Amino acid sequence: MEQGLIHIYCGDGKGKTTCAFGLALRCAGAGGKVRIVQFLKGGQTGEVTAIQHVPHVELLRAKRGTKFTFQMNAQERAQARAEHQALLDAAFTQADGLRMLVLDEIMAACSTGMVEEQHLVALLARKPEQLEIVMTGRNPSDKLLALADYITEMKKVRHPYDRGIAARTGIER
Repeated sequence: MEQGLIHIYCGDGKGKTTCAFGLALRCAGAGGKVRIVQFLKGGQTGEVTAIQHVPHVELLRAKRGTKFTFQMNAQERAQARAEHQALLDAAFTQADGLRMLVLDEIMAACSTGMVEEQHLVALLARKPEQLEIVMTGRNPSDKLLALADYITEMKKVRHPYDRGIAARTGIER
């Protein structure tokens, strides 16, 4: 099997998760086993509903929270951090049979302190050779950028949200 590489989809533009899910779909369509792990996201979205019907794809998600991390008190933050650290460990558990691992919003999980970046870096260093890893989110650290084989930055030029248009079902969610 071919060597697995590391991808980063980052930036302030729309499409990071969409690209990651598209790559996961391509991999699953070619018979590869895929695990998608979503950090800091909850609720039912179009991509989650669709990907749950695709053979060879496993989806792991953080527990749905009602608050952003900056709105949490110390106890809520500690609980959310423990849950996200466990989710990261679960992402890499029994990864030998996987062809692709998607870590959606892992950059935000690191920057908000929900996931310890050094632990992520250690897991990436020990990844199975054939495992393709896709990471998404804004503002990846220099450490994560240095590990990546692909880096694609989505740049926002214009977005309807700036005009007060909320996320639309089937388009942004």
